Amino acid sequence: MRVEIWSDIACPWCYIGKARFEKGLAAFAHRDGVEVVFRSFELDPDSPRGRTAPVTEMLAAKYGRTLDEARGMEEHVARTAHAEGLDYQVEGRDHGNTFDVHRLLHLAAARGRQNALLDLAFRANFAEDRSVFDPEVLLALAVEAGLDEAEARTVLADPTAYAGAVRADEREAAELGATAVPFFVLDRRYGISGGQPAEVFTRALEQAWAGRAVQEPESAAEACGPEEACAVPRQAQA
Repeated sequence: MRVEIWSDIACPWCYIGKARFEKGLAAFAHRDGVEVVFRSFELDPDSPRGRTAPVTEMLAAKYGRTLDEARGMEEHVARTAHAEGLDYQVEGRDHGNTFDVHRLLHLAAARGRQNALLDLAFRANFAEDRSVFDPEVLLALAVEAGLDEAEARTVLADPTAYAGAVRADEREAAELGATAVPFFVLDRRYGISGGQPAEVFTRALEQAWAGRAVQEPESAAEACGPEEACAVPRQAQA
């Protein structure tokens, strides 16, 4: 059985949702028969490449909040992440265009290192003082994940490399009706939106394995906040 997960490195609920899914998968009796594939989705595709801004400033501008309110949103996410055993920095994080991260994740998938790179990129973005929007940092993460440095550098230097694969993933998400990420598709039959509790994923896997209809958990499609999902931009749903 294949599980496909649409996510973005800039989405904190994708970071948390991955950890929760993995806990749910670990409790699934047939876990060795599950193939997990991560698909690309950009929450902010219009963000200028090569430019970054503090996350709290981005959140305040995007949702019409004050900086203190935006910081409160981040603190809520941090508490949730910590409850899952994840490190999370509220201050000092950057927001930027994630297209190059996604392109490199497709290279990693082709080399069998996708999960390793994704874990490193999530950790760098949410828990460390390393910006994944710096090409040299991204290259270092690729090498740390086991990719060939020269090949990864070549991909990063060529904006067309794996660009079609990223766009194809995003088109598929729209066709499947994704309204929020993380978005989980089990065996191309059942969909789950948001970073649901681990036990929800375990039940969904069990029901999908048995071939019975899965009742989709309530989709949280508002913002990166208590709803435990990140809203898909309107234009991406068209």
